[in-house]
This record gives sequence, C-alpha cells and structure tokens, in this order.
Amino acid sequence: MKDKILVVDDEWNMRNLIKIHLSKTFVDIDEAENGKEAIQMVDRTPYNLMILDIMLPDINGWEVCATVRKTKKIPILMLTARSDIKDRVYGLNIGADDYLIKPFAPEELVARATALIRRQKMIDKEMDTSILFFEDLSIDMDSRTVMVKDTPIELTPKEFDILYLIACQPKRVFTREIILDKIWATYEFRDLRAIDTHVKNIREKLGKSGLSYNPIKTVWGVGYKFFNTAEDKT
Repeated sequence: MKDKILVVDDEWNMRNLIKIHLSKTFVDIDEAENGKEAIQMVDRTPYNLMILDIMLPDINGWEVCATVRKTKKIPILMLTARSDIKDRVYGLNIGADDYLIKPFAPEELVARATALIRRQKMIDKEMDTSILFFEDLSIDMDSRTVMVKDTPIELTPKEFDILYLIACQPKRVFTREIILDKIWATYEFRDLRAIDTHVKNIREKLGKSGLSYNPIKTVWGVGYKFFNTAEDKT
C-alpha cells in the first residue's frame, strides 16, 4: 500500500512546492487549503502523515492539530515561520510530532516526512502486538488504544508510544536519551524536555480517568520506569 500524505497550506505556491519535493519519494499526495477542509479530509481518508501549516485563513494549524488528535493517530509535521521554543512545546502538548521551520531545505522536508512515516511503521512492527494488562489499565498495540477500566483514554501518538515502550519492559529504567532514540526519528526535532512534557500529559490523562496509581515512575537522576501497582501514589 502506498503511503498517503495530506499537505495543508493556504498558499498554492507552497503546497505546490511541497508536492514537487515530496513526489520524488511519495506519489499519493492530497492538498487542503484551509483548516476545515483538512479536518474533513482526515475524517474521510486514512493518511500516513499530515504536513500542517500553522497560519491558516479560517482556523489555525494548532486548532486543526488538536481537533485531529481527538480521533486520529496519524503523525503530524507542523510548518512554522517562527522558531520560538514556546511554540514548539505548545505544539507538542497538543499532539504535534515534529516541526519544520520556514524556509526549509527540500531535502530536510523529505527526510522528516520519511522518518515520521518510517518510525510509526517500525514501532508498529517491532513492538509486541499483544494487549498489556495491568491493574485497571490495558494497552492495546494493535488498535493503539489505552483503557482505564472501561474508559478509553485519548493519547497522542508519542504519548502512546512512550507508555507502551515503558510498559513492555516494566523492570527496565529508561533514560530520556533512550526514549528519544527509540521513538524519535533521526531527523525529528529533539528536546529532552519534551519527554518530561509527554510523561506529564500521560500521567494527567490517566489520573483524570480514574486510575488510582501513577504507572510511570520517576527514577531520580536517571529517567522513567513502569510501575503497575496502586501502592505507589507518587
């Protein structure tokens, strides 16, 4: 099956430029010129990647990203003309997988797109596809769903990958560097603080859902490990 990409940008010249560069590697590329159109297309079509500009005429890219993340797990590469770290952290918090700052080199665009798609496929292939069961918590790799008792929990792709990675090896302590190497692609924007942000989000979402314990325990000075007993409340 061919990889399918959605390019979202209100400028025809930019969409065309991106398509020209991506078409050397990918042949199935759709376009959307505004946020509402993008959301409708994602609802109808299973894409392998969405390349999303932040500045759109109707609703901005952040809103589009947050809306898509409520129901879809596809990788999202955001385009921005700003290099402010606060924007990147905000984007990560709402579900973006990577950032590319304009103007960008065509080779970097293709490399990041390829890396995001490849990473997702590798994670799906390499990780055990059985369902992991813990006290009141289940993690299903096949459907990429997390349940607390009977309640589904919406996690972003990276949040799910981090939780599943750590849960698969509950006795292992994962440093932030190891998590980056396992989940982030070579060409993705890397920030050790992003790991802490994602872990914080996972804890908050599972906590709000009624899980009585914190499944990701901080090993001070080292990193994180899985903890599956209600006795730990830290």
